[in-house]
Amino acid sequence: MNGQPLSIFQISGRAMSAQLVRLNTTASNLANAGTVASTPGEAYRPIKPVFRTHFDDASVGVATVDVEQVVTAGAEPKKRYDPGNPLADADGNVWESGVDESAELIDMMETARNYQNNVEVLQTAKDLILKTIRMGS
Repeated sequence: MNGQPLSIFQISGRAMSAQLVRLNTTASNLANAGTVASTPGEAYRPIKPVFRTHFDDASVGVATVDVEQVVTAGAEPKKRYDPGNPLADADGNVWESGVDESAELIDMMETARNYQNNVEVLQTAKDLILKTIRMGS
């Protein structure tokens, strides 16, 4: 990375940033669930972050995570017959986003737990530092 060992604060901070990107993509997917378009190309497609593990060159066995990119992933849009919809094509079809709301909600809960775990790591590290300082006084 930069020649200096990563601190626990840097490791947890990066993990929290990655989980925040994950939460934002999940929120975007949920916000677009059920939306329709006139063509499959215009229909919303779910997005997911791609994480990459980065090993610390200065410390053996220490790693953190970064978001490498956000990609389109998940089910293809579904054709639905809805001739009364103003977005319907000449055959009366609309294309609905392929967002699986149940899977997105599960992903959101998992993301929140991972984020909270990193908050607890930071709190524990802070408490240990403060206890160490108090021992010296």
